[in-house]
Order: sequence, then structure tokens, then C-alpha cells
Amino acid sequence: MEKFGMLGSGSWATALTKILTDKQQRVNWWIRNEANVKHLRARRHNPAHLNSVNFDLSLLHLSTDLEEIISLSDVLVIGIPSAFIEETLNQLPANSFEGKKVLSAVKGLLPGSNILLNEYFNQRFGVPLNDYFAVLGPCHAEEVAAEKLSYLTFSGVDIPVASQLAACFTTDYINTVVNHDILGVQYAAVLKNIYAIGAGMAHGLDYGDNFLSVYIANAADEMAEFLRRFGAEHIVVGEHQGQDPVTHRKTPNYAASVYLGDLLVTCYSLHSRNRTFGNMIGKGYSVRTAQLEMNMVAEGYNAARCIYMVNQSVQAPMPIVDAIYQVLWEQLPPAQGFWQIEQVLV
Repeated sequence: MEKFGMLGSGSWATALTKILTDKQQRVNWWIRNEANVKHLRARRHNPAHLNSVNFDLSLLHLSTDLEEIISLSDVLVIGIPSAFIEETLNQLPANSFEGKKVLSAVKGLLPGSNILLNEYFNQRFGVPLNDYFAVLGPCHAEEVAAEKLSYLTFSGVDIPVASQLAACFTTDYINTVVNHDILGVQYAAVLKNIYAIGAGMAHGLDYGDNFLSVYIANAADEMAEFLRRFGAEHIVVGEHQGQDPVTHRKTPNYAASVYLGDLLVTCYSLHSRNRTFGNMIGKGYSVRTAQLEMNMVAEGYNAARCIYMVNQSVQAPMPIVDAIYQVLWEQLPPAQGFWQIEQVLV
């Protein structure tokens, strides 16, 4: 049985820890705040996030010592928001992750360098892509806490290991899918958060469901073109490559779940922090005020700037992302940004 280490204690990290402990997996859990560690030990729940989840403390080793948690673990699940990755991990020795597997639960680019987490781990710690994996949705932490049936996608170039990791998270309320499109799924996770901010803005500006459906359909098309230029696979709904020789079921199409499904749930769900953030912007909140009001990280805010910068070299047509970037980073009024978006929707 793998020894899991969880880095981070936000809602998504807490939800993933719940899944692992429900499978009777022991978890070494790094939590930055000592007060939260003491609370969890005394009360069995995370005081800051998903406090309805009670943990079996016999399955947890809690510590504020980052190096200790890493040394005790075989698989490190990265649940730290992308904006804080570098400030948290740059303090570590370069060989800290030698011989470890890294499972990213991060849904963003690193804002300091506009790179994916796998690139950072390779450059900073020498982690090869073969030892790097990503876990993605469509899935909200709040529904995991409530044990509502949810789906997780595990991606990695080493499919047998990705399958082993997926098995550790498969429960009565979690179904898992495995794929090898490690770059495509990460960029899709970044992009869907940007589009979800736009969906929230549209709601705040009092657009209706009819408009939102067309907006999301066009966002999916825009995302697919960007992903295609990165060599992402299975990005067209309805395309399958034969059947599984054992089950005779059609092979998975990732556009149906990890691409399109995650986009839909993030744009529509009231649990979506990016949608909530965008709704505030659409209603006239400043970026700073919305951030303070939420007291949570909306990954799509930094992602909008990162993707805008990355696309300077990719040159994919991305008028929706461009408009959202201008609203968030160049003080374009939201109504004017959505007037621009209206002109390109089909």
C-alpha cells in the first residue's frame, strides 16, 4: 500500500484526504497552520474547510513540518493553490522529491512563470514526467464531503501506475477514469476556471440561461482549439477509438468528462468559487474586494493572465479569454467585456 502525503489543507485537499481515509489509506498531512492541526486533533475536522467531514485520526499523521511529511510519503498529493506553490516549495532541497511520485491536484499555472506544475517539478526538483500524475474532475469538494456520486480523472504517461493511484481513490461515491493526456487535462483545468469566472460575470450582469448556454458552448470550442495546438487527444465529443476488448464498452472520450464535464460543472455550479468570484465582478465588486469577501482562492484569476501570456506564442484564437483577462487585469468594465464577447458568439 502506498504511503500518501497530502500537501495543503484547503477544501479540495481536505476532500481528497477524506476519500483516501474512507479507503483506509493512511495519510501524512501537511497543514501550514499549527492552530488548525491542534483543532483537527481535538475535534476531528478541518476548522477552515469542509468542517462537516470527521476524520479517523488513527489514519492521519498531522504535521506543520513540510520536509517531514515528504520524507514519510511515497506519493505526494499537491493540494496547494498554484499561486502559493513556489513560495511554499522553493524552500526545499532540490532532492526532496527524489524517488517520489507526485500527484497534482492543482488547477492552475504557476503565475510567476506561466508554466504547468509538471514543468516546475522537473526544473526545480528533477521529477521526470513518468513520475508525475494529475487528478482532475468534474468534481466539487462540497459534493465529495456529502458523498454525492462524483467522477475523478487520473492522468499520467505511466498508465499502470495511474490506474493504481486511481484505485486508491475509488469508493462507493467516487468513480475514476484513467488517461495519459497529462498536458491536455491540466490546460483544460486551467481554462475551465477562466470560463467559469466569465459565466459568473454573465450572471452578475443579468444575462440569462439562454445566453449562458451559448457562451459555454463557444468556450468549449475555444478551449478545444487551444488544446489541439498542444496535442491534446479525444477533445471532440462523440469520437471513440474502438471498444475495450474485455468489457466491450466504447473507449473513454475525455471530452465528455474531464474537458466538457469539468467546464460545465464549474460554470454552472453554485459550489464553484470561480463562478462566485465572477458573479461579484459582474455585480460591480473590484477584484480586491471580491477576493477579500470570498476568503478563498479563485484559480481562474491568475490563470487568465497566465493563459493570455502563454497564448502570445501559441496564437490560438481566444476572444473569450482575452475579454475576461481585460476585465480582470486591465480594468475593462465587465459590461464592455461582455459586449465584446457577444460579437464573437455563434
